Amino acid sequence: MNAEKQITFLGLTIKTIVVHTVTYFIMGLLALTFLEYKTAFAEPITREYMRQVDEPIVALGPALQFIRGILFAMAFYPLREILFWRKNGWLITWLLLVTLGILSTFAAAPGSVEGLLYTKMLIGLQISGWLEVMTQALLLSAILYYWVNHPEQKWLAWILGIIYALVIIFSILGFVMA
Repeated sequence: MNAEKQITFLGLTIKTIVVHTVTYFIMGLLALTFLEYKTAFAEPITREYMRQVDEPIVALGPALQFIRGILFAMAFYPLREILFWRKNGWLITWLLLVTLGILSTFAAAPGSVEGLLYTKMLIGLQISGWLEVMTQALLLSAILYYWVNHPEQKWLAWILGIIYALVIIFSILGFVMA
């Protein structure tokens, strides 16, 4: 293990929170726009399961992603040599997120194997959500891998930090002003 590749749990947690929140927000905004979530979530079967996109708590969602960032970091840290110090560690991270976090959840979450089998939600709607969540998992994996392996790239920390701060501010304002 190289001294430059040392990473603390706190350092990984902060980076994971920032990257996850930024990629979550960007992909959520794109999905809201291009996958027409407002219409999809208003469908009779979906509206009983999903909150409507204009509910105040939905605006607060991005500000609360630090919780998932901490959970991801808790899972990534013990595997850091495999996920961050191998040539294609980002791909391993992405495969873990997709297989365990999206397709193979223990709950009948939309888009998961269980969701496809046990929910009444339209299969097409569930699968269309894969574009958002699998791309977000890919961006999280690739950007986090790069940032962990290139801590000297201060420009990346600044850009992600500024975007993160703006996401948090807009999220809280969206909740408070709704």
